[in-house]
Amino acid sequence: MTPDAKQRAEILKSIKKRVLANHINVAGIDYSAWALHVDKRTPELLDCDLRAFEDGVRQLLAELKTSHTVFYHSLPKELLPQHTINASLRDVCLDGERRWMFLDVFEAGPADIAGIKPGHILESVDGKCYAPPTTPYFGIGQTHNLRVLNLGDGSSMEIEIAVPMRKGTKQRPPIVEPRSPIHSMIAPGIGLLKVPYFPGSAGMGFASDLDRAIDDPKKHGCDRLIIDLRGNIGGSLGFARLASYMCPGKIPIGHSLTPKRLRSGYDPATLPRVPMPRSKPELIFTLGLFAFRDKSVMLMTQGLGAQPFHGRIVILINEWTNSAAEMLANFAAENELARAVGQKTRGNVLGAANFQVGGGYWLRIPVFGWFTSKGQSLEGKGVSPDNEIENRPETLAADEDEQMKKAAEINKGS
Repeated sequence: MTPDAKQRAEILKSIKKRVLANHINVAGIDYSAWALHVDKRTPELLDCDLRAFEDGVRQLLAELKTSHTVFYHSLPKELLPQHTINASLRDVCLDGERRWMFLDVFEAGPADIAGIKPGHILESVDGKCYAPPTTPYFGIGQTHNLRVLNLGDGSSMEIEIAVPMRKGTKQRPPIVEPRSPIHSMIAPGIGLLKVPYFPGSAGMGFASDLDRAIDDPKKHGCDRLIIDLRGNIGGSLGFARLASYMCPGKIPIGHSLTPKRLRSGYDPATLPRVPMPRSKPELIFTLGLFAFRDKSVMLMTQGLGAQPFHGRIVILINEWTNSAAEMLANFAAENELARAVGQKTRGNVLGAANFQVGGGYWLRIPVFGWFTSKGQSLEGKGVSPDNEIENRPETLAADEDEQMKKAAEINKGS
């Protein structure tokens, strides 16, 4: 249903209330000026078509200058490719023209199942041509017809991709979760761990899956490890379990910060030091401990002991490495636990929550900040690799992953 003027007014009122009460202001925004701008724009947003209303709300939210800021319907028709077909896109130049190239294609996701490969060039979606900077979006529970160019042989393909139906939760919008983690042995002694997502609200299930994904390569003689975080869409606290596998003891990963603590000031050294819970009883205890306290904490590794691959870890990152994966990459860099190969990450590292704002719409905004163990913010900055390497269209078309090749070379020489 299309919201009428009264419903739109309530939606805008609810959005303004939630932002002023819950949004973390890491960009130093003048909330009073922002609220006045919302009021100024409200009359025109009450009397326009639905697309203009939704776009207008998103423009207002963009003025907050923070990541993890989204306005969406409970059955969204416009979501990013990595959240729907499980593939990311890169803006590339071919024959003097900007084109969209498929970059990360997650194993067993809709794009992979349909036959999309890294290096394929997107030509159209449902008969509409797309080229940067116009981003193609996809709808939950919908089927889309894509025309794709294979640079390898110059052929064009018509591909149908079905996006599964998913429902959103209070923790996240409706997305198609990629399979994660995935592990294999790619050479004698070298294990590969692909992590496109950290699922679950607390990461407990992911932690169990990760334990199995780590144990199996170790049984096959893995003493070197490549962790592939390219295209990772972020997720939950499960990243702390992976961080714990990268060092033997309990050391700081980084710290969260609530809006209240950010406004009042703080000393990172005085924050409670909390490791990721290992079990549901520990989780319940930790939640109870901070139920009536400020939730700004220094997150610690769990102390899982020595691993055969310690000192011989390489992390793969790129421009679509997001959120929790960036926290992990920075942790590894700060503590010299791994070499990073690829491209600079996204710089989206705030913790978000979802709020219903009426008319079937949801508001997703960052409600706490994330800072490194040394007190630095990665928001808008990202993590830079030790070895900057780009996967070019021509090499991907030839089924060559130059970033993975470099990571293996580093590991073999370590």
